[in-house]
Amino acid sequence: MQFPDISNEIFSVTLFGITLALRWYALAYIAGILGGWFAARALMRRPALWPGDRAPVGAAQLDDLLTALILGIVLGGRLGYVLFYQPGYYLSHPLEILKVWEGGMSFHGGFLGVVVAGLWFCRRHQVPVLQLADVMALVAPLGLFFGRLANFVNAELWGRPTSLPWGVIFPGEAAQDCPGIEPGLCARHPSQLYEAGLEGLLLGLILLLLFRRGALKHPGRITGGFLVGYGIARFVVEFARQADAQFITPENPLGHVLHWGGAGLSMGQLLSLPMIVVGAALIARSRR
Repeated sequence: MQFPDISNEIFSVTLFGITLALRWYALAYIAGILGGWFAARALMRRPALWPGDRAPVGAAQLDDLLTALILGIVLGGRLGYVLFYQPGYYLSHPLEILKVWEGGMSFHGGFLGVVVAGLWFCRRHQVPVLQLADVMALVAPLGLFFGRLANFVNAELWGRPTSLPWGVIFPGEAAQDCPGIEPGLCARHPSQLYEAGLEGLLLGLILLLLFRRGALKHPGRITGGFLVGYGIARFVVEFARQADAQFITPENPLGHVLHWGGAGLSMGQLLSLPMIVVGAALIARSRR
């Protein structure tokens, strides 16, 4: 099917010769962050959910947390993309690093940014780390869902060529560079939608089920579930997702970062494995 004709701008306004535009990519981040913030506030108002019937964070402190998390997500996500996926290009074009509105964010980088921001917040306000981590993990799938939809609207991070009936013919020279297929006819996996469904909807439902079973009483359980669930979902989707161009060579057409024989691991899979291991350890710890 043909990629729908969707503008990446919702609307734009020109003031004093300067054009200000609201893009779907920015709206996805705004919706995910604000939605998570409102959900976190609701959780903090229910002390019976927490160990000792005491919420770990006061409502007023959440405002400081929101600011720290925004910086962690944006700076970590952008720097992660720069360092993990295209370090050579951005070292040659350093000013391009600032153009966040053009896309190019790494979840794993954003995750590390959130970890740093969360640890700083916990240290400053004397908040239990795992309890705060459980809050952020519980609301994270909402942001992931909106973010992956924005990736689709931006026609970026598409999948490998496919002949399946739901394959999408994405625009752009890079998306239509498919060996043996005429340009304009190359359909690819809409891997952004796969990730929205797995990392956003399915993972969110699993964490909601854990929440309803009282998981917040066991610090680290929801965080562990999130890490394992995201790691597995991302690992699976990587089989359908197109590797970044800098990893693809004639000898390595699938863009594996680690490869042996005909098998290998992509960068996304390699970065997801530690998440699965740490998540499993947190789940085991919470059960003791």
